[in-house]
Amino acid sequence: MDSKHRLEAVDQYRGLAIVLMVLANYLAGVDIVPAWLRHAPDIGLTVIDLIAPFFIFAIGLTYGISFRRRLGRDGACKTISHFLARFLALIGIGALLSAGEFYFGISTSPVQWGVLQAIGVAGLLAMPLLILPQGWRWAIGFGLLGGYQLALDHFWKAAVLASPHGGLPGALSWSTMLILATALADLYFEDKKGSQKTFLLAVGAVLIFGIILAIWAPVSKNRVSASYVLLSLGASGLLFSGFDLLVERLGVRLPGLSAWGRNPLLLYLCHDGLLGVFVLPGLPFWYAQAPAWLVVLQSLGLLAVLTAVAWVLDRKRLYFSL
Repeated sequence: MDSKHRLEAVDQYRGLAIVLMVLANYLAGVDIVPAWLRHAPDIGLTVIDLIAPFFIFAIGLTYGISFRRRLGRDGACKTISHFLARFLALIGIGALLSAGEFYFGISTSPVQWGVLQAIGVAGLLAMPLLILPQGWRWAIGFGLLGGYQLALDHFWKAAVLASPHGGLPGALSWSTMLILATALADLYFEDKKGSQKTFLLAVGAVLIFGIILAIWAPVSKNRVSASYVLLSLGASGLLFSGFDLLVERLGVRLPGLSAWGRNPLLLYLCHDGLLGVFVLPGLPFWYAQAPAWLVVLQSLGLLAVLTAVAWVLDRKRLYFSL
């Protein structure tokens, strides 16, 4: 990463992704929330369906560069061990959170497949491809995505729909999103002049391809369909290009987002614990059936507490990552 500003753009973008993830998880259990602020039940696309891809794209922005830099500095054995431990830990943390939700009666299964497990598996499957040239990652990513869609259409649909985020089979599709995100990241960081024309053209092409593909493969986060992967990847790239414009060219930074973006995992874990304040009392008027004014107050309170945590950690330069 050759620019302080561009690192800041990544932090800002990642911060927004985790803020949206926190809000989406809180709103998921509130009855008054309209359908367009919930995940689509199967086929379809809502703004909430784009949040997990935003975060996957944020990982892809730095994954390849970080891996190759560490490879040159520490060698293959230490680098592979580091990233294996990181993504296996994400899977383990996700499993513990799922077990905790079952214990407290929030979910009905102790082995619920969550977003951290999906990210962990995606990171593991994408890792061997990071040393390949960008063109190979494009080819392999699209090839795996096509293979997944064929399997989904012919024999995987029931298994994929049986688990959130597509379960273990769906992790293959999330992996293709991460692989393609690393290829887009290369285009972004390789543009020495800062115009980002190549990056934007690639993002636009991915988005258009996803729209065309939706004619044959319906858009569905639940199925992690190929059209969903490409549409959400394109949308993520467009959103990030907005942050690049604000930070790189205009010098504008949205308050607080950088601090969120530098401690995403810790803040995600904190938010999971704080959600218990609303969910565990089991009082309908306090959470599930809360009126709009209370939902707004609780949302702002949740964000305020987490923003304070992020700000203190950032001031003390304490950053927690696996």
